[in-house]
Amino acid sequence: MSTKQGTVVEFDVKAIAEDGTFTGYASVFDVIDSHKDSVQRGSFQKSLAKRPAAKVKMLRGHDQSEPIGVWKSIVEDDRGLKAAGQLILDTARGRETYALMKAGALDGLSIGFRTVKDRMDRTKGARILEELDLWEISAVTFPSNSESTIQSVKSSDSTQFRALVEAINSARHSLNK
Repeated sequence: MSTKQGTVVEFDVKAIAEDGTFTGYASVFDVIDSHKDSVQRGSFQKSLAKRPAAKVKMLRGHDQSEPIGVWKSIVEDDRGLKAAGQLILDTARGRETYALMKAGALDGLSIGFRTVKDRMDRTKGARILEELDLWEISAVTFPSNSESTIQSVKSSDSTQFRALVEAINSARHSLNK
């Protein structure tokens, strides 16, 4: 019987910019994560062929009741599962997630999937994941695969963000008088 599994991977928020979009790796191949799973090259091919990026849900902490954005692109490359998505900044949860990513407080990704084909490698003490049905990719707090990184996070709403920061600083200055 196949069950839904999650694998957590870290991302780096060094290049946070302006429109809520970000790219990075939701999974890195041939790394044994803290769950003792190792995702193999090609394991997402069939899933991605039947379920395009827009149908893979973007969640926060695997909370199915509150999607935080949409995936624009998900592809396997030589390193792993590369994903590009956009946070929905018109929602409170999207703005909150953006702020937490920008501050570095939220720095992980986790894949939600159903195992289609796997095997145990007793010498490595790991489950080798050979085929997965990808359902969702979540932003999470505690990553277990430190080799996966997000290259950038952007927000087109920088003028409003700067105005908010200026207003907060002005109010703080007024209160300190």
